[in-house]
Amino acid sequence: MSSLALYRRYRPETFAEVIGQEHVTDPLQQALRNNRVNHAYLFSGPRGCGKTTSARILARCLNCENGPTPEPCGECRSCLDLARNGPGSIDVIEIDAASHGGVDDARELREKAFFGPAASRYKIYIVDEAHMVTPAGFNALLKVVEEPPEHLKFIFATTEPEKVIGTIRSRTHHYPFRLVPPGTLRDYLAQVCRQENIPVEETVLPLVVRAGAGSVRDSMSVMDQLLAGAGADGVTYAMATALLGYTDGTLLDAVVDAFAEQDGAAAFEVVDRVIEGGHDPRRFVADLLERLRDLVILAAVPDAAERRLIDAPEDVLERMARQARTLGPAQLSRAADIVNAGLTEMRGATSPRLQLELICARVLLPAAYGDESALLSRLERLERGAALGGTAGGAAVGGPVVQPPAAAHPQPAG
Repeated sequence: MSSLALYRRYRPETFAEVIGQEHVTDPLQQALRNNRVNHAYLFSGPRGCGKTTSARILARCLNCENGPTPEPCGECRSCLDLARNGPGSIDVIEIDAASHGGVDDARELREKAFFGPAASRYKIYIVDEAHMVTPAGFNALLKVVEEPPEHLKFIFATTEPEKVIGTIRSRTHHYPFRLVPPGTLRDYLAQVCRQENIPVEETVLPLVVRAGAGSVRDSMSVMDQLLAGAGADGVTYAMATALLGYTDGTLLDAVVDAFAEQDGAAAFEVVDRVIEGGHDPRRFVADLLERLRDLVILAAVPDAAERRLIDAPEDVLERMARQARTLGPAQLSRAADIVNAGLTEMRGATSPRLQLELICARVLLPAAYGDESALLSRLERLERGAALGGTAGGAAVGGPVVQPPAAAHPQPAG
């Protein structure tokens, strides 16, 4: 098996293989079809979302023997040189502006840019981390970016487009990349795992997607680490939660059920399991907040899974739907507010366990608070009790049935 990192082995070679960036790749392909390619481009967006990869694909499309074309042939010398594992092309120059962003580097680039390509149609400069170019460096490049020779193309890639000076930005076609949606990323990771022929439990993929935070490269790196440590059973949920530091779903289910049943003993037992298990209390609270967020959405939108508002396996969704119905919107919203405030208070706290126990106590005791959310939570619980266990005859909700005293009848006269 190749020793290359997973994100390098599966790096896209055509625009059709780039996921989650159709708002960028479709217009670029149409521009190539219409032969209306600009001399300078600015690709911006979060890290690991495909900026540099798309720049390489664009260079491949421009220098293909059949090009400019949206679908490079993959067989000509230029396509082979710029392939995933190719040696690279002398006419496609990648520059890391983090270490070559000064005015002297820009002047050197400007002097070499006027020489024609050695073997391709265009000489293409891909300037990565473009925001690291100094203002003096950008000013040295300004003239050649504004009026380049026919054979020259520039592609700037950056995570911070606002740091690229306006005179350069105004001379480029700007394409903003976005984080990849969780559903799209999850399907892609599942496809990669099938190609790697290593079994991965379905519950693992949402954890990887969450760890990657919408970045394809970061998600692939996490998946690569899990696959590297896979045993005979493949990648299991227990292995993934332990390695990534996430809270096991059973602990989250236990504490949410304790909140629903107002069971203080069960809630504090979960806290003890968290501490004794060596889990980070802050991570547990962050994961609990994530679970409450999903429950709030499920309570408001019962078909949230079909609408792809929540990404979770079917059995987990059924369990969360039951929890959302049991707790109700008001109680869930109040619990989420308390947990969110508690997570903020835990930053820098000397006793995270104490903070976690206080969070549980606040959620369990709405009667101790007089604010509106606590009142709504208590009313919601009373209404739910009336719906589930109410009795006829006007009995008090949750209390014993009290029979009225028998009326006194006068004895008939003897």
